[in-house]
Amino acid sequence: MSALGPRAVVFGAGGAIGGALVDELANRGVAEIHALSRHPGRAPAPVHTDYADILDEPSLAEVALRLGAMGALDTVIVATGLLHGAGLSPEKALRDLRTEAMATLFAVNCTGPALVMKHFLPLLARDRPARFAVLSARVGSISDNHKGGWYGYRAAKAALNMMVRGAAIETARRAPQAVVLALHPGTVESPLSRPFQGFIPKSHLTSPVQAAKNLLNVLEAANIEQSGRLLAYDGQEIAP
Repeated sequence: MSALGPRAVVFGAGGAIGGALVDELANRGVAEIHALSRHPGRAPAPVHTDYADILDEPSLAEVALRLGAMGALDTVIVATGLLHGAGLSPEKALRDLRTEAMATLFAVNCTGPALVMKHFLPLLARDRPARFAVLSARVGSISDNHKGGWYGYRAAKAALNMMVRGAAIETARRAPQAVVLALHPGTVESPLSRPFQGFIPKSHLTSPVQAAKNLLNVLEAANIEQSGRLLAYDGQEIAP
């Protein structure tokens, strides 16, 4: 049996990193994998695809009720995030801040994952090790911010890291063997980083497949004392 347990759930399974995480979980022998996204497709066993939108709380509640009725979960990963999009790009200065953009960044990068915590942390196994992780970012570290800019994304990820800290404390009271983490995947070759890859040495870019391996290695090795923290893809803790 995989160290990640028999039952896993991945949100954002339609994305580059999320899809790679689903594949790697299967490679590691996880017996039952639920790949959740807004546009689920068909997948071979042991993967089960289904609809879920992190900004659509009724859809989260419905799938949580259905999966919870089938038994406790061992691993839940939220592999979602937003940095840029139509009419949305990282701010270079305060003059670039816009209300709508800030609201969107917080919704996708913090509120949505927090709603997943609300509905899925109670489903983690209570009598054995369990893991819950969200994809965060090094730029969400306040003490590590030496360049400025990217206000909305940085602030939303910093808020997400605080949500993880609080959720870890609460979860420990109910599931003492559970680990709740924020994970920094590094700079991954994905649509999220594509507009900025020209400024990054090729040697510093990671493929989604390698990123998934790195993240699951960290998740497997994490211990109770690390719950509530932000860890990088190499297992090193990133300061708040």
